[in-house]
Amino acid sequence: MQSSARRTRRESRRQPHAAHQVAQIVQPLHTLPVYDLVDEERVAQIHDKSMQILEQAGLAFYDSESLAILRAAGARVKGEIAYFDRDLVADYLRHLPRTFTLQARNPTNNVVIGGDHMTFLPVYGPPFVRDRARGRREATLADLQNFIKLTMMTPYLHHQGGVIVEPMDLPFQSRHMDIVYAHMRYGDRGFMGASTEAYTAADSIAMSRILFRERMDEPDPCIFCTINVSSPRRLDDKMLGTIKNFARARQGVMMTPFILSGAMGPAAIAGTVAQLNAEALAGIVFTQMVNPGTPCIYGSFLAAVDLQSGSPVFGAPESQLSLYLSAQMARSYGIPFRSAGMYASAKIADAQSAYESLMAMLPGVMAKVNLILHAAGWLENGLVAGYEKFVLDCEILGMLHTYLKGVDWSDEGWAMDSILHEVPPGGHHLGTAHTLRNFRTAFYRAELFDYNAAEAWQLDGALDSEARAAKKVEQLLYHYELPPFDPAIDEELQDFMARRRRELIR
Repeated sequence: MQSSARRTRRESRRQPHAAHQVAQIVQPLHTLPVYDLVDEERVAQIHDKSMQILEQAGLAFYDSESLAILRAAGARVKGEIAYFDRDLVADYLRHLPRTFTLQARNPTNNVVIGGDHMTFLPVYGPPFVRDRARGRREATLADLQNFIKLTMMTPYLHHQGGVIVEPMDLPFQSRHMDIVYAHMRYGDRGFMGASTEAYTAADSIAMSRILFRERMDEPDPCIFCTINVSSPRRLDDKMLGTIKNFARARQGVMMTPFILSGAMGPAAIAGTVAQLNAEALAGIVFTQMVNPGTPCIYGSFLAAVDLQSGSPVFGAPESQLSLYLSAQMARSYGIPFRSAGMYASAKIADAQSAYESLMAMLPGVMAKVNLILHAAGWLENGLVAGYEKFVLDCEILGMLHTYLKGVDWSDEGWAMDSILHEVPPGGHHLGTAHTLRNFRTAFYRAELFDYNAAEAWQLDGALDSEARAAKKVEQLLYHYELPPFDPAIDEELQDFMARRRRELIR
């Protein structure tokens, strides 16, 4: 009985902290030295090899209108292959904004992309979810809504992302509208538009225009899309249609070649990075040909293949070396950069997932990645979004926010009054005025990590990190509150979606 009473008292002390309202997002600024893997001569060499690929091998563009745009803009087109002269590439890169703002429904949640700013987004695209209670299963719309709510309940994710999970319980041809609507309804941070093909892009732009009204015509985008080059060296009509729709609406385009080194790229780091760089530049240049000045992000999604089994390997050292190099290339062009994330091949939120995720995430921080997609929730090579993994990843993101601040060099950071006047030799700082002023905020405290003695941990139920995370997920979803939403806008969105569903069924 006594042990049970102690547990109840401890739980009641913890509950207000667990139930706290989410703090306003604070976008971290990168104040640390940036890690450059190679010198300027090697950067120039990668650029030259990339230009050789663009000039001599080119990229396939599987869309007649896109080929006409390329031809009119000065690219050499032969059949479906477009070749890019290095001077042409340089000319079009000059149109790019070096930084821009991604607008949110709530303007206080706008984020800056580029420069020293970093932005963390949740996982994108898994068709499955996993939680401790029910295990692995197909994702549903309810799961998507839950992950949007979890994103809203942490200050460490600055943007809601896009297809956090794929709602497999909805018709494929129209589910993109349900995804976009869920982001609009359940969150007021920024969100991504649909990008599977031209019509889904057009629908998400139309829905965003209903939500944002005249803000869609401002220089800074309200939404952006992710474009995957079908490596090696191909852009299909679906991706090209999406680029054209987003560029013409002057919404953001994130160009991300998806390369598995050893399969879609050579089994060599330097050659894979040169190919990735060429593919990213070709897509970005094409976007500028469609509409000069369209905000773009240079993306890198690169993993290695286990050449013995054929499986992708996330968190491999070769992938991280490639990340450092591609980040240097983006910085050399002055283009905001996207990569990294809490990648893991692990199937559950275990030690393997923790090691792999940190191995993948830390290089992104050291390389000053501007936008980090898949920053929370990734499991099983991206096939699964894990509930417990999501909140555990957010703990690490909280640590990284503190890490990115660097050292406080103010008078408060030196604490000289305590050192010189309050604490004698052999004393302690626990009760000083400085400690009392700062004890709540001086050091980051991970709520889901256990710092107690073994005896206290046993009395609390000897919970492992996944069990503590499961309780945290429950608490966050219970305390989530729906942000205000204009009923007139909601009605207009519902009417639009109903009409488009009827058209798509025909």
